[in-house]
Amino acid sequence: MSDDSRPSPAQIPVAAVIPAAGRGVRLGPGAPKALRALNGTPMLIHAVRALAASRHVALVIVVAPPDGAAEVKSLLDAHALPGGTPTGSWGSTDFLVVPGGDSRQESVRLGLDALPPEYGVVLVHDAARPLVPVDTVDAVIEAVRDGAPAVVPALPLADTVKEVEPAAVPGDPEPVVATPDRARLRAVQTPQGFDRATLVRAHETVTEDVTDDAGMVERLGLRVVAVPGHEEAFKVTRPLDLVLAEAVLARRRLNDGF
Repeated sequence: MSDDSRPSPAQIPVAAVIPAAGRGVRLGPGAPKALRALNGTPMLIHAVRALAASRHVALVIVVAPPDGAAEVKSLLDAHALPGGTPTGSWGSTDFLVVPGGDSRQESVRLGLDALPPEYGVVLVHDAARPLVPVDTVDAVIEAVRDGAPAVVPALPLADTVKEVEPAAVPGDPEPVVATPDRARLRAVQTPQGFDRATLVRAHETVTEDVTDDAGMVERLGLRVVAVPGHEEAFKVTRPLDLVLAEAVLARRRLNDGF
Protein backbone atom coordinates (compact mmCIF):
# COMPACT_ATOMS: atom_id res chain seq x y z
CA MET A 1 0.00 0.00 0.00
CA SER A 2 1.37 3.39 -0.98
CA ASP A 3 1.57 6.26 1.50
CA ASP A 4 -1.20 8.04 -0.41
CA SER A 5 -3.56 5.07 0.03
CA ARG A 6 -2.91 4.53 3.74
CA PRO A 7 -5.75 5.71 6.00
CA SER A 8 -5.04 8.85 7.98
CA PRO A 9 -4.84 8.35 11.75
CA ALA A 10 -8.34 9.77 12.15
CA GLN A 11 -9.66 7.14 9.71
CA ILE A 12 -8.19 4.07 11.43
CA PRO A 13 -11.21 2.00 12.56
CA VAL A 14 -11.58 1.46 16.32
CA ALA A 15 -12.90 -1.63 18.07
CA ALA A 16 -13.27 -2.40 21.76
CA VAL A 17 -12.93 -5.66 23.68
CA ILE A 18 -14.81 -6.02 26.96
CA PRO A 19 -13.72 -9.09 28.96
CA ALA A 20 -16.82 -9.99 30.97
CA ALA A 21 -16.17 -13.61 31.86
CA GLY A 22 -15.22 -13.07 35.52
CA ARG A 23 -17.38 -14.16 38.45
CA GLY A 24 -16.80 -11.09 40.64
CA VAL A 25 -16.55 -12.97 43.93
CA ARG A 26 -15.93 -9.77 45.93
CA LEU A 27 -19.48 -8.67 45.15
CA GLY A 28 -20.73 -11.85 46.77
CA PRO A 29 -22.65 -14.87 45.45
CA GLY A 30 -24.99 -14.60 42.50
CA ALA A 31 -24.65 -13.57 38.88
CA PRO A 32 -21.26 -12.77 37.30
CA LYS A 33 -20.13 -9.26 38.18
CA ALA A 34 -20.76 -7.88 34.69
CA LEU A 35 -24.40 -9.01 34.85
CA ARG A 36 -25.15 -7.44 38.25
CA ALA A 37 -27.87 -4.81 38.03
CA LEU A 38 -27.04 -1.13 38.30
CA ASN A 39 -30.15 1.06 38.37
CA GLY A 40 -32.06 -1.96 37.08
CA THR A 41 -29.74 -2.53 34.11
CA PRO A 42 -26.76 -4.95 34.04
CA MET A 43 -23.38 -3.27 34.43
CA LEU A 44 -22.28 -4.81 31.14
CA ILE A 45 -25.00 -2.90 29.29
CA HIS A 46 -23.86 0.37 30.88
CA ALA A 47 -20.26 -0.41 29.85
CA VAL A 48 -21.19 -1.20 26.24
CA ARG A 49 -23.29 1.97 26.07
CA ALA A 50 -20.37 4.01 27.40
CA LEU A 51 -18.11 2.81 24.58
CA ALA A 52 -20.83 2.99 21.93
CA ALA A 53 -21.35 6.63 22.92
CA SER A 54 -18.05 7.41 21.17
CA ARG A 55 -18.55 8.14 17.48
CA HIS A 56 -15.12 6.54 16.89
CA VAL A 57 -15.97 3.06 18.23
CA ALA A 58 -17.41 0.98 15.40
CA LEU A 59 -17.38 -2.47 17.03
CA VAL A 60 -17.60 -3.80 20.59
CA ILE A 61 -16.62 -7.42 21.21
CA VAL A 62 -18.01 -8.75 24.49
CA VAL A 63 -16.15 -11.76 25.86
CA ALA A 64 -18.75 -13.68 27.86
CA PRO A 65 -18.43 -16.44 30.46
CA PRO A 66 -17.56 -19.68 28.63
CA ASP A 67 -21.01 -21.13 29.35
CA GLY A 68 -22.90 -17.85 29.11
CA ALA A 69 -22.36 -16.49 25.59
CA ALA A 70 -25.95 -17.14 24.51
CA GLU A 71 -27.30 -15.39 27.62
CA VAL A 72 -25.09 -12.36 27.06
CA LYS A 73 -26.05 -12.20 23.38
CA SER A 74 -29.74 -12.25 24.31
CA LEU A 75 -29.13 -9.53 26.90
CA LEU A 76 -27.40 -7.28 24.36
CA ASP A 77 -30.10 -7.95 21.76
CA ALA A 78 -32.76 -6.93 24.27
CA HIS A 79 -31.06 -3.57 24.82
CA ALA A 80 -29.86 -2.96 21.25
CA LEU A 81 -31.24 -0.45 18.81
CA PRO A 82 -33.08 -1.73 15.71
CA GLY A 83 -31.13 -2.42 12.53
CA GLY A 84 -27.43 -3.01 12.02
CA THR A 85 -25.59 -6.21 11.26
CA PRO A 86 -26.81 -9.73 12.09
CA THR A 87 -24.43 -9.74 15.08
CA GLY A 88 -26.28 -6.78 16.59
CA SER A 89 -26.02 -3.02 16.56
CA TRP A 90 -26.39 -0.05 18.87
CA GLY A 91 -26.83 2.84 16.47
CA SER A 92 -23.60 3.02 14.47
CA THR A 93 -21.75 0.62 16.79
CA ASP A 94 -21.94 -3.11 16.10
CA PHE A 95 -21.37 -5.76 18.75
CA LEU A 96 -20.24 -9.36 18.78
CA VAL A 97 -20.26 -11.90 21.63
CA VAL A 98 -17.61 -14.61 21.96
CA PRO A 99 -16.99 -17.16 24.75
CA GLY A 100 -14.17 -16.30 27.14
CA GLY A 101 -11.45 -18.24 28.89
CA ASP A 102 -10.35 -19.08 32.41
CA SER A 103 -8.41 -15.83 32.93
CA ARG A 104 -8.82 -12.21 31.93
CA GLN A 105 -5.69 -12.45 29.80
CA GLU A 106 -7.06 -15.43 27.89
CA SER A 107 -10.43 -13.73 27.44
CA VAL A 108 -8.83 -10.61 25.93
CA ARG A 109 -6.82 -12.81 23.57
CA LEU A 110 -9.99 -14.61 22.47
CA GLY A 111 -11.60 -11.23 21.84
CA LEU A 112 -8.61 -10.20 19.71
CA ASP A 113 -8.86 -13.46 17.76
CA ALA A 114 -12.43 -12.53 16.78
CA LEU A 115 -11.49 -9.03 15.66
CA PRO A 116 -11.92 -8.40 11.90
CA PRO A 117 -8.70 -7.36 10.13
CA GLU A 118 -9.65 -3.78 9.31
CA TYR A 119 -9.53 -2.56 12.91
CA GLY A 120 -6.19 -0.95 13.69
CA VAL A 121 -6.96 0.58 17.11
CA VAL A 122 -8.19 -1.61 19.96
CA LEU A 123 -9.61 -0.58 23.31
CA VAL A 124 -9.75 -2.98 26.24
CA HIS A 125 -12.34 -2.02 28.82
CA ASP A 126 -13.43 -3.50 32.15
CA ALA A 127 -17.12 -4.36 32.26
CA ALA A 128 -16.90 -3.39 35.93
CA ARG A 129 -16.24 0.26 34.93
CA PRO A 130 -19.75 1.00 33.66
CA LEU A 131 -19.73 4.79 33.99
CA VAL A 132 -16.64 5.91 32.07
CA PRO A 133 -17.44 9.23 30.31
CA VAL A 134 -17.22 9.40 26.53
CA ASP A 135 -14.62 12.19 26.73
CA THR A 136 -12.24 9.75 28.44
CA VAL A 137 -12.85 7.12 25.76
CA ASP A 138 -12.17 9.66 23.02
CA ALA A 139 -8.99 10.95 24.71
CA VAL A 140 -7.54 7.42 24.74
CA ILE A 141 -8.42 6.87 21.08
CA GLU A 142 -6.90 10.19 20.05
CA ALA A 143 -3.61 9.41 21.80
CA VAL A 144 -3.32 6.04 20.04
CA ARG A 145 -4.14 7.61 16.69
CA ASP A 146 -1.45 10.21 17.39
CA GLY A 147 1.14 7.45 17.53
CA ALA A 148 1.29 6.04 21.08
CA PRO A 149 1.43 2.22 20.99
CA ALA A 150 -0.38 1.97 24.34
CA VAL A 151 -2.46 4.49 26.30
CA VAL A 152 -4.02 4.37 29.76
CA PRO A 153 -6.39 6.82 31.43
CA ALA A 154 -5.10 7.57 34.91
CA LEU A 155 -5.71 9.72 37.97
CA PRO A 156 -3.27 11.17 40.54
CA LEU A 157 -3.46 9.47 43.93
CA ALA A 158 -5.19 11.26 46.77
CA ASP A 159 -3.75 9.01 49.50
CA THR A 160 -0.17 8.47 50.58
CA VAL A 161 1.01 5.00 49.52
CA LYS A 162 3.20 2.67 51.58
CA GLU A 163 5.18 -0.29 50.32
CA VAL A 164 5.04 -3.10 52.88
CA GLU A 165 6.46 -6.53 53.50
CA PRO A 166 3.37 -8.75 53.20
CA ALA A 167 2.42 -10.56 56.40
CA ALA A 168 2.80 -14.32 56.51
CA VAL A 169 -0.63 -14.53 58.16
CA PRO A 170 -3.40 -12.34 56.69
CA GLY A 171 -4.41 -9.64 59.14
CA ASP A 172 -1.08 -9.53 60.98
CA PRO A 173 0.82 -6.21 61.09
CA GLU A 174 2.93 -5.56 58.00
CA PRO A 175 6.30 -3.75 58.22
CA VAL A 176 6.50 -0.62 56.04
CA VAL A 177 9.59 -0.69 53.84
CA ALA A 178 9.17 2.46 51.71
CA THR A 179 6.98 5.48 50.95
CA PRO A 180 6.91 6.08 47.18
CA ASP A 181 6.70 9.64 45.88
CA ARG A 182 2.96 10.12 45.36
CA ALA A 183 3.53 12.78 42.71
CA ARG A 184 4.93 10.10 40.37
CA LEU A 185 2.13 7.59 40.93
CA ARG A 186 -1.16 7.22 39.08
CA ALA A 187 -4.24 5.04 39.53
CA VAL A 188 -4.90 3.45 36.15
CA GLN A 189 -8.37 2.97 34.67
CA THR A 190 -9.87 1.67 31.43
CA PRO A 191 -10.48 1.74 28.53
CA GLN A 192 -6.84 1.21 27.69
CA GLY A 193 -6.03 1.82 24.03
CA PHE A 194 -3.53 0.10 21.75
CA ASP A 195 -2.15 -0.08 18.30
CA ARG A 196 -3.57 -3.45 17.30
CA ALA A 197 -0.29 -4.99 16.19
CA THR A 198 1.31 -4.00 19.49
CA LEU A 199 -1.43 -5.58 21.59
CA VAL A 200 -1.45 -8.78 19.53
CA ARG A 201 2.33 -9.04 19.88
CA ALA A 202 2.05 -8.54 23.65
CA HIS A 203 -0.48 -11.35 23.96
CA GLU A 204 1.65 -13.63 21.82
CA THR A 205 4.84 -12.86 23.76
CA VAL A 206 4.02 -12.25 27.43
CA THR A 207 2.99 -15.44 29.20
CA GLU A 208 3.24 -14.49 32.87
CA ASP A 209 0.29 -13.04 34.77
CA VAL A 210 -0.14 -9.26 34.58
CA THR A 211 -2.82 -7.02 36.02
CA ASP A 212 -3.59 -5.10 32.83
CA ASP A 213 -2.85 -5.14 29.12
CA ALA A 214 -0.67 -2.04 29.29
CA GLY A 215 1.57 -3.96 31.66
CA MET A 216 2.07 -6.57 28.94
CA VAL A 217 3.17 -3.85 26.53
CA GLU A 218 5.59 -2.55 29.17
CA ARG A 219 7.15 -6.03 29.30
CA LEU A 220 7.96 -5.62 25.60
CA GLY A 221 9.91 -2.45 26.43
CA LEU A 222 7.50 -0.27 24.47
CA ARG A 223 6.18 3.14 25.43
CA VAL A 224 2.96 3.45 27.42
CA VAL A 225 1.52 6.93 27.98
CA ALA A 226 -1.16 8.17 30.37
CA VAL A 227 -3.97 10.60 29.60
CA PRO A 228 -6.26 12.15 32.24
CA GLY A 229 -8.79 9.70 33.61
CA HIS A 230 -12.09 10.52 35.31
CA GLU A 231 -13.35 9.99 38.83
CA GLU A 232 -16.55 8.39 37.49
CA ALA A 233 -14.59 5.66 35.69
CA PHE A 234 -14.09 3.79 38.98
CA LYS A 235 -14.25 0.02 39.16
CA VAL A 236 -17.32 -1.56 40.76
CA THR A 237 -15.78 -4.31 42.86
CA ARG A 238 -17.45 -4.26 46.28
CA PRO A 239 -21.05 -3.65 47.43
CA LEU A 240 -20.19 -0.09 48.48
CA ASP A 241 -19.10 0.65 44.89
CA LEU A 242 -22.60 -0.24 43.71
CA VAL A 243 -24.03 2.36 46.08
CA LEU A 244 -21.65 4.99 44.69
CA ALA A 245 -22.46 4.02 41.10
CA GLU A 246 -26.18 4.34 41.78
CA ALA A 247 -25.53 7.82 43.19
CA VAL A 248 -23.58 8.83 40.07
CA LEU A 249 -26.42 7.64 37.83
CA ALA A 250 -28.96 9.53 39.94
CA ARG A 251 -26.90 12.72 39.61
CA ARG A 252 -26.59 12.22 35.85
CA ARG A 253 -30.34 11.78 35.49
CA LEU A 254 -30.92 14.93 37.51
CA ASN A 255 -28.31 17.09 35.73
CA ASP A 256 -28.17 15.65 32.22
CA GLY A 257 -31.32 13.64 31.74
CA PHE A 258 -29.08 10.54 31.41
